Amino acid sequence: MARKIALRDALREAMIEEMRRDDKVFLMGEEVAQYNGAYKVSKGMLDEFGPRRVIDTPIAELGFAGIGVGAAMNGLRPIVEFMTWNFAVLAFDQIINNAAKTLSQSAGQFNCPIVFRGPSGSAGQLAQQHSQTFESWMANTPGLKVISCVHPADAKGLLKSAIRDNDPVCVMESELLYGYEDEVPEGEYLVPIGKAAVRREGTDVTLIAYNKMVLVALEAAEELAKEGISAEVIDLRTIRPLDRKTIVESVKKTNRAVVIDEAWPFAGVSSEIAYEIQKSAFDYLDAPVIRVNSADVSLGYAPTLVEEFLPNPTKIIRAVKEVAYVK
Repeated sequence: MARKIALRDALREAMIEEMRRDDKVFLMGEEVAQYNGAYKVSKGMLDEFGPRRVIDTPIAELGFAGIGVGAAMNGLRPIVEFMTWNFAVLAFDQIINNAAKTLSQSAGQFNCPIVFRGPSGSAGQLAQQHSQTFESWMANTPGLKVISCVHPADAKGLLKSAIRDNDPVCVMESELLYGYEDEVPEGEYLVPIGKAAVRREGTDVTLIAYNKMVLVALEAAEELAKEGISAEVIDLRTIRPLDRKTIVESVKKTNRAVVIDEAWPFAGVSSEIAYEIQKSAFDYLDAPVIRVNSADVSLGYAPTLVEEFLPNPTKIIRAVKEVAYVK
C-alpha cells in the first residue's frame, strides 16, 4: 500500500521510525524542538521523544556540528539539521576536517555515523547568501556520502539508509518542495545509497538531473514528446557514490546526453558526469554532452534575475535540440 504524503512528512517518518528502532539516534539543530522545525519537518517529535533526543541548539553551526561529531565517535547516531546548507558553511571544518576523516585518521578504529541534513539550492527570492547549491562541495570530500533527492519515497528510504550507515552522510533537500506530495509506501523499507532511478524511459536523448531539477527535466521531457523527441530522465538521487553504470547504459542507448544541474557550471556535479560519459561511452555519442547549469554569477534578488539564473524547461529543450541537431 502507498499513500500520497509531502516531502517533509516523509523525512519526518524516516526520523521517527529510526528513533523508535534505535535509541542511539537523536536529532539536534536550530528550532527542531519547540518550534517543530523551521520547515515543520520535526513536527511532534519533541512530544514523543523528549528534550534529550530532540535538541534545540543555539545559532552556532560549528558548535553543534562538533557536538554531533563527538557524539557519533562515542557510539551515538546524531541527525544534525541545518536550517539551510548555506549556514552549514560555518560548520565545514567539522564536516570536512573531522567527520569525513575520522575513519582514516583513526586507522579504522572510529566510525562517524552522523547525518547532516537540510535544504540546499535556491528557494525563491532569498538572494546570494541563501541560494547556493552544495552537493559538489560535499561530494568532493573523500569520506562523505551525499544524497540529494526530491521524491518523498526516495527521501524516506534514503534518509533511513543514511541514519543506519556507519559513515557520515550529507542529505540535501529542497526548501521549495517540502510540500511536494507523491506516493510513499507504508511500512518498513530502505532505498540503497548509490543507486539512480530512471524516471522516464526514452530513446533519443538522456536527461540527467538530481533534486528539484528532476521535476524540471520531466517537464521538459513532456514538451519534447509533443515534438516527437523521446527523452529518458535519470534521477541521480545520490551524488556520492555516483551511479555511473546507470548513466552510461542510458547514454549507450540514446547516444545523446544533457546534464541538468542547479549548481554553478565550473567544477561541479555536471562536469563529473560529462567526464564519465566521454570516458565510458565516447564511441556511442552522436553529439557532445551539453550541460544546463545555473548562471555563473551569484543569484540576485529580483524575480526576473531568479528566472534567468536557474535551469528551466526552455533551456533544457534548447540543449536537447542542439544535441539532436534539430532547428
